[in-house]
Amino acid sequence: MNEAEIIVEPHGGIWLTADGYSQLQVELDYLTTVKRPEIADRIRESQQHGEFSEDNQELDEVKFEQAMIENRVGELKTIFANAHVLEKDQISIDHVGIGSLVVVNDEQYGDQFEVRVVSSIESDPSRDLISNESPMGTALLGHAPGDLVVFEAPEGKKRFKIVEIRR
Repeated sequence: MNEAEIIVEPHGGIWLTADGYSQLQVELDYLTTVKRPEIADRIRESQQHGEFSEDNQELDEVKFEQAMIENRVGELKTIFANAHVLEKDQISIDHVGIGSLVVVNDEQYGDQFEVRVVSSIESDPSRDLISNESPMGTALLGHAPGDLVVFEAPEGKKRFKIVEIRR
């Protein structure tokens, strides 16, 4: 996600789960305490050895990497400045909201699985963290156990029955 994609919710903030907030904190710490000094060392070493010239591709690559890191650090700081961490008791079990752990049954295949609905900033489908802005996340929001949700996914129409909602 690039900095232009940070979405500040209309209520004045970005909702994050406690886990999502912690993971972003770890990332910021890594970038500021490991990657920044690493890049500074690479630049210093190359300058001391006279390896950088105006046409030096390595310098361009290091500067590009430095810019990427600084952009991500700025993005993370913006996120933290606008973040609201969801406490467990703020996560609804009556209907699906951000932070909800939702057990669904795929009506087509009969598979049952669970996903956690999160903000787009912490979404990671490979870990079953789905964005509230994704087709599935949008379809689930506001629904209760027993509800059937139907939505268009890239591979076609999906029909999921909400079995359970947990925190």
